Amino acid sequence: MTKRLILIRHAKSSWDAPFDDHSRTLNDRGRSSATALGNYLKMRGDCPDTVYCSDAARTIETTERIVAAMGAAPTIHRIGKMYNGSAPALWNVLRKAKGDVVALVAHNPGIAFFAEDLVNKAPNHPRFLDYPTCATLVCDFPTNDWAEAVSRSGQVIDFVVPKDLNQ
Repeated sequence: MTKRLILIRHAKSSWDAPFDDHSRTLNDRGRSSATALGNYLKMRGDCPDTVYCSDAARTIETTERIVAAMGAAPTIHRIGKMYNGSAPALWNVLRKAKGDVVALVAHNPGIAFFAEDLVNKAPNHPRFLDYPTCATLVCDFPTNDWAEAVSRSGQVIDFVVPKDLNQ
């Protein structure tokens, strides 16, 4: 059996409001991108059973918009340690994950390093290594248990950024 991971960087956030970084919400472009991504994932049939997201406002809003566009009802966990989490912190979340199709919604730079460490071969996409806002990696792992997932074992199924979605 395989497990599927959907790794999403939060959508574009606003710098206009005088909030602290943790409280920043999405801007209009980010809202549009998150909805477009949700529609795209639904079309592909990549709807997660469980979503783990940072507890920052922009990751929560990204998650809510994606899930609403999919018309799905996954279990959603907000995890404080994912806020600006490192690749090892994200591995820790993944290895404790429940579900066959799991989404993680997090931040750069940790998510970019994590994505690179996940896959056995990077996708042929010019934006993979910098992992821009709302970038999304879909990859499969040859395991029955997330606790057994190991570095460089993920098989890339898809990688997309908002500009690829023709919003």
